[in-house]
Amino acid sequence: MGKNKRIQKTSKKNKVHKLTKPAGISKAQPKSPAQAQGKETAKTPHIQHSQSKPILPFSRHDKILLVGEGDLSFSRSLISSHKCENVTATVLEGSEKELIEKYPIASENIEAIREGGGIVKCAIDVGNMNRKKLGLNKGDAGWDRVFFNFPHVGGKSKDVNRQVRYNQELLVNFFKSSLPLLSPTPGSSILVTLFEGEPYTLWNIRDLGRHSGLEVMRSFRFQAVAYPGYKHARTLGLVKGKNGEVGKGWRGEDRAARTYEFVRKGEGVVQGKGKKKEESEVEDDADADEPWDDAVDNGLENEELEDMESNADSEDELEELEELEEDEDD
Repeated sequence: MGKNKRIQKTSKKNKVHKLTKPAGISKAQPKSPAQAQGKETAKTPHIQHSQSKPILPFSRHDKILLVGEGDLSFSRSLISSHKCENVTATVLEGSEKELIEKYPIASENIEAIREGGGIVKCAIDVGNMNRKKLGLNKGDAGWDRVFFNFPHVGGKSKDVNRQVRYNQELLVNFFKSSLPLLSPTPGSSILVTLFEGEPYTLWNIRDLGRHSGLEVMRSFRFQAVAYPGYKHARTLGLVKGKNGEVGKGWRGEDRAARTYEFVRKGEGVVQGKGKKKEESEVEDDADADEPWDDAVDNGLENEELEDMESNADSEDELEELEELEEDEDD
């Protein structure tokens, strides 16, 4: 009997309790009539980069210099759409006649720029600029913003490594030439816009800037829609379609691109903390040593540079280059 009593007491202790709902889990909500019938309901749209508000790295009061401007449509947009008050637009072509022969729309753009108070100058080599050529008098302050959109030497070579090197040389010469043109005001900047992906990533633009006395303050997605009237202009001239239609060819303004904003070394440092500002981009900053880095440090001649080839997949990049070699760029 004593044993049976113990068994009965144990059974009471092991009584099964009703299951309770774990904390944090809410009761399932009943489906709406539309869901019950299998109909889709409206969802919050996912915001893409192209739908986000564009970054405009200037104010209307900034003194702005634009170089390598192609058909001048970007400069015109700064004046006409953004009401910029002090714009100097420059091109490599030796005369306005030569420029208009290459880009017929440039005639209208030149007129609009001048009507808006801007200046247009021809025969300006981005690697050999000086204050006198650009109309600055002794004692005049420099520019708050210097823009070089889509720099490219054109199809000088079908060899990817050589083509990369030519464009690196172009950028280094531009950086060294434009740095003395900046206003002494801290934060004055040089802005370069490149297409994303290869072969442009092979140029290592951040390293080129560092070797030229600059540092990247930030980078951000370039959105052509922020510049009404802007059309990407190829280095070699007017874009035509397969059947010769003007404006029906490849559209550079539709391709993903990124702007890199450079300031003088030290001006990208947060005062009082001794830490650099975080660059506002998602991509990693690839700081791997490149043949060009050694060449810049050691002052090697062009003949020695030719022996220093990057470790790129030449076959794939050559295919990309052949497609784009005549496209590029303002």
